Amino acid sequence: MGRTANASILTAIGARLLRSRRLVRAPICIFKARAGALFGSRILMLEHSGRKSGAPRYAVLEVVDHPAPDVYVVASGFGRKAQWFRNIEANPRVRVYVGSHAPRRATARVLDRREADRTLATYRDRHPGTWERFRPVLENTLGAPITDTDSPLPMVELRCDSGDRKRGTAGRCGSPLSDSGDRKRGTAGRCGSPPSDSGD
Repeated sequence: MGRTANASILTAIGARLLRSRRLVRAPICIFKARAGALFGSRILMLEHSGRKSGAPRYAVLEVVDHPAPDVYVVASGFGRKAQWFRNIEANPRVRVYVGSHAPRRATARVLDRREADRTLATYRDRHPGTWERFRPVLENTLGAPITDTDSPLPMVELRCDSGDRKRGTAGRCGSPLSDSGDRKRGTAGRCGSPPSDSGD
């Protein structure tokens, strides 16, 4: 079996693993238990609100860039059809779990094409080995080749509220998303509740 055939098989396996809900959801309880440091600094958990239900949903994502202490950039490996991506387009108010720190409220913003291309170029330069291994998997999940410009890989900036750090109001694991911090009935998630990026 040739190298190309082996690479194709590995790409297909990688893409299939990314589509496994059980595998993708596994780290969520770890982050909720404030043990996210186990995943290192290149992984975070995003809490977002279901665009129809308003219920908390969770996605564990790779940090593509960390340009400032309160800013993280993540990519949507399934493109604009990913449920978490559609949810943050409907409601950009989110919470971000990084390492073992308390979650922080943040605002999500989809980067424009030029910003996304620049961010991806920086990532490729910093992590060439990871990129070479993972690029075919992303192209499989996106259904399109990733080029140097006009990449089909959407990027999202997560900008944490500066007041959270100063006032210590990041909130507890399971508290709801809210600009005002007011508790909303029935939206508090907990480990074991449907922590999904499922359709909503």
